[in-house]
Amino acid sequence: MDRSMAGWGSGLLGVIIFSGSLPATRVAVGGFSPLFLTSARAVIAAALGALLLLLLRQKRPQASDLVPLAVVSLGVVVGFPLLTALALQHITSAHSIVFIGLLPMATAIFGVVRGGERPKPAFWLFSVVGAVAVAGFALAQSGPASLTGDLLMVAAIVLCGLGYAEGVTLSRRLGGWQVISWALLVSLPIMGLIALVTLPSDWTGITTPEWLGLAYVSVFSMLVGFVFWYRGLALGGIAGVGQLQLLQPFFGLALAGLLLGEPVAWSMIVVTGLVVFCVFGAKRFAR
Repeated sequence: MDRSMAGWGSGLLGVIIFSGSLPATRVAVGGFSPLFLTSARAVIAAALGALLLLLLRQKRPQASDLVPLAVVSLGVVVGFPLLTALALQHITSAHSIVFIGLLPMATAIFGVVRGGERPKPAFWLFSVVGAVAVAGFALAQSGPASLTGDLLMVAAIVLCGLGYAEGVTLSRRLGGWQVISWALLVSLPIMGLIALVTLPSDWTGITTPEWLGLAYVSVFSMLVGFVFWYRGLALGGIAGVGQLQLLQPFFGLALAGLLLGEPVAWSMIVVTGLVVFCVFGAKRFAR
């Protein structure tokens, strides 16, 4: 019982940390280009991850793990951060958080494909309803200027779901936080080069909130959140603790409203609730 409770507590902390990612990114892109923000957060997190691996003397991944680690890196180190940073130049963080409601579903779908499972027909029904709800919201709320942001968010969710599913498979052998640390190191040469090429030409105009946004997504979103999240999954079980991810859109909307003062329309809350219900149903019938 104590082990299970510790897992739920750790998983909840991970979800709360991840909930601040989009609001922090929204602030950070005010002072940094999306490419620099994506590469800089990866470089900073990679340095911290390497330090953890060294101090705790973790075993190196096998050669056969390099391709899966590259997939994890593509999804959660490069794809999701870059695409959301680009999207948040067109839409508010509150608007983007509605799409985050599809992340558990995307992860479940890739888990089904990756694991060769045969979900029940109800799984696909809930998946389609959830996708239609988000697409309908995007079409109803978005003007021409934000359609680009909506499409970028959909692509970000797809890549992140792929990275999460591949990470869960690897974590069974390497450990949870070790997977994200090694994935960060795999991407370090490319991310380091991009960071150097996209360095801001003028640092004086970058405000304190924008620096704090960069710090948050680098340390917490890119590394610390994964430490708590994967620890929770290991202690409390993936099926049980994984349900906590359903709370992330609500935490994110609250942060967008309280910290950034962004308007949170009732339609956002209603659609998010519908998506969460669909995700819960899809996960229930995934096996």
